[in-house]
Amino acid sequence: MKTVSRVINGEPNVSAATIAKVMAAARTLDYQPDLHAGNLRRADGRTRTLGLLVGSVDNPFAGAVHRAVEDVALQHGVAVFASSLDDDPDREQESVDAFLRRRVDGLILTTVTESQAYLAPELRRGTPVVFVDREPAGITSDAVVSDNADGAALATRHLLEGGHRRLAYLGDRPVIQTARERRRGFLEELGRAGVATRGVPVVDGLHDEESARAATIALFDSPNPPTAIFSAQNLVTIGVIRALRELGRHHDTALVGFDDVPLGDLLDPGVTVVAQDPQGIGRAAAERVFARLDGDHSPPVRTIVPTRLIERGSGEIPPRREG
Repeated sequence: MKTVSRVINGEPNVSAATIAKVMAAARTLDYQPDLHAGNLRRADGRTRTLGLLVGSVDNPFAGAVHRAVEDVALQHGVAVFASSLDDDPDREQESVDAFLRRRVDGLILTTVTESQAYLAPELRRGTPVVFVDREPAGITSDAVVSDNADGAALATRHLLEGGHRRLAYLGDRPVIQTARERRRGFLEELGRAGVATRGVPVVDGLHDEESARAATIALFDSPNPPTAIFSAQNLVTIGVIRALRELGRHHDTALVGFDDVPLGDLLDPGVTVVAQDPQGIGRAAAERVFARLDGDHSPPVRTIVPTRLIERGSGEIPPRREG
């Protein structure tokens, strides 16, 4: 029986012939190891699992982070339990509690609550916690993020350098940290350029394609519609694209989106974006968790993954002449 246990748990110093016999018998009996029971016997007490909380499975950004985390975890023989936040504070804590009940070895979290101080006891117990996309509040822990304010400033500067002065901002709900940072980057860049921010349309509270589409149409019902739009989230960008095409304004209104959109390079015009690197974010977060599990007790680290401007045409449309 002890030999069978050593084979199932991947312990060393078992001959290849013995491993083959045990695995053949396991297949014949349709045997599946009890992972929870195995945890009780495993010397390091680990479950070989991670908990991953992402913003929304509807968002390609979250999907790319998820895939990158799984790729790294697979290399370590670790499974990933994943849950979707949907930017609901109650759902955040319920998901984290569910992960902890399963005794995951580490957590990678996108969060929305005002404070993550509820995780302080878990940090004291030594559970690695890495935050992705949004930084924690109320505790100090590792985080892997984009520079959201700088990326938004980059998009805004690109439109200003193209000659635009009537810009509009369309963004996500201000309860979300990244949304606040992108709005700040937009407004501060206007100020640096000497463009008065008073009267600049700033429409936030958007969180899906339809709300962004409706907000864009409303902008063009105003007496002085914008010549350029900065859309500060990828689903918002898709809604803006739909509205501009519906109104016939997609060739005379400049658009730069924050974060890439699916098939953005195949549209006419192609969609200019400030692209994040969700694969890089997910990979860095997972590697940080495994470094902690391997004994890295250094102070928490804030890792910034760079953004980059991708010019495809929509952000290079010049200001239209009215009248």
